[in-house]
Amino acid sequence: MLILALETSCDETAAAVVEDGSRVLSNVVHSQHDLHEKYGGVVPEVASRAHLDWLTPVLREALEQAGVKPQDLSAIAVGNRPGLVGSLLVGVNAAKALSWSLGLPLLGIDHVQAHLYASALETDAPPRFPALGLVASGGHTSLYAVESPLKMTRIGSTIDDAVGEAYDKAAVMLQAGYPGGASLDKLAQQGDAARAPRPLPRSLLSPESLDFSFSGLKTALLYSIRGFPVGKGDASAFARDIGDLSPQERADIAAAFQEAAIGILMTKLRRADARMKALGSAPQALLFGGGVVANSLLRLEAAKLGAKLRLPVHLPKLAYCADNAAMLAGLAHHRLIAGESDDLLLPALPSSLVQ
Repeated sequence: MLILALETSCDETAAAVVEDGSRVLSNVVHSQHDLHEKYGGVVPEVASRAHLDWLTPVLREALEQAGVKPQDLSAIAVGNRPGLVGSLLVGVNAAKALSWSLGLPLLGIDHVQAHLYASALETDAPPRFPALGLVASGGHTSLYAVESPLKMTRIGSTIDDAVGEAYDKAAVMLQAGYPGGASLDKLAQQGDAARAPRPLPRSLLSPESLDFSFSGLKTALLYSIRGFPVGKGDASAFARDIGDLSPQERADIAAAFQEAAIGILMTKLRRADARMKALGSAPQALLFGGGVVANSLLRLEAAKLGAKLRLPVHLPKLAYCADNAAMLAGLAHHRLIAGESDDLLLPALPSSLVQ
């Protein structure tokens, strides 16, 4: 089965052709980083308009790289949730047009669910189930009990900021560059957390909680960079600014932030593993997905955690960590063989349906 998938949930315009759920024949991604860099983040209106410009060229390139023609396809898949509605509509409407004109099944795919499937692409060792999954990205930080590629239950999520969003804000505060996640990771690799001015807190909420919180970590990072404000009201001022720090001091603080953020993720995974075991559904694998999974420290600590828990760790290849269409096409294969499809009323939804 050959499935063509389209991805336009945020600021990447992507198309891919995947065979039988795992063999990636093409995976074309056009990033909009250059458009949003001056704003320090994604501007929804700019993103949706850029998708209109780039979707057709990206689609054509995906078919050409795969060496297939539209009539060779088995189905059309599209990420229809969650995401920026204006951006989602571009991909959803294009997928509907392709489905109708080619007479092919239409498959709407949950973007978050697809991130957890990404590690099953181009591998000879697919994950065993049940599994424990973590999605860590700019918009999502959630834990899932995964029974199968199509059946998962959210067991923990962030109560405020996603870890990727925290990385983006930290990169701005440290003037690390854009996009924030990769830039801060690079800066942190040059530093030593032990040399940072003060240790950064790890908010773990209640002892049994599987939820996340990163807002306090961002505030603590601000004080680590600029010191505590002096004075009250309009007369208050910070003791210093980022310009007062040496490059090495900035790197050390970045390392401290990264150590705290990744440490929170690993602690919650250990808790979730214990919870699933106590409920009689011991995980057989650890699954990771999302842009933050490209982080060097996360990949290192995930391997360590897997060894400690004696569980295989499934990390997507770097090409499939950030938003892409291959993960959508791979997951769509399982919907198709299960006899599922959607009609032309398929909506674009800002929220995930995975609960």
